[in-house]
Amino acid sequence: MEPDIEWRAETGRIDYAQALAEMEARASAVTRGEARELVWLLEHPPVYTAGTSATDAAELLDPRFPVHRTGRGGRYTYHGPGQRIGYLVLDLRNRKRDVRGYVHALESWVIAALGTFGIEAFAAPGRVGIWTRDGGSEAKIGAIGVRIRQWVTLHGFAINLDPDLSHFGGIVPCGIAEFPVTSAAALGKPVTAAQFDSALAATFSPFLDALSA
Repeated sequence: MEPDIEWRAETGRIDYAQALAEMEARASAVTRGEARELVWLLEHPPVYTAGTSATDAAELLDPRFPVHRTGRGGRYTYHGPGQRIGYLVLDLRNRKRDVRGYVHALESWVIAALGTFGIEAFAAPGRVGIWTRDGGSEAKIGAIGVRIRQWVTLHGFAINLDPDLSHFGGIVPCGIAEFPVTSAAALGKPVTAAQFDSALAATFSPFLDALSA
């Protein structure tokens, strides 16, 4: 782990609004040079979040959980128990100032971490998120949603370890209706949050290298 990056792994559930406020404050402090960068791993109570491209009429099917508007890119997604969330507050001013490159590096990092458990994941051209194959068909196992403000990153990824997949039925996840959602558990690859955190830590250096190349 890089000494100048704080790595924080939560064991309890953090309210979404609380986490969003803390992340925003941390990003502002990093921008001012008053705080360290942050990788924050956590879990939320059930919530739907709407990105800047979300469309209520077509994509919010059943608002059975609280709905939060957020400044990240993308459309609707679900967060809840059994899902590992990664929020990254990284300063790209001294790295590559490349939004697409950052998103690609983030995808590659998560894919590498999933691979340590025998889960073959991939990024699909034209479709946001992290994908895998479930019973021969493609299915979404994770969401990517980022915001970059003054070249400091916010938000990050959400990976389905063992959530209640029926909770995704209240939305059209990321605006993509034609593919199902899956999880590590549904694939027969049980992974705990602590195990996934360890895999992320073990594959973190290549991610940072990609940001600096």
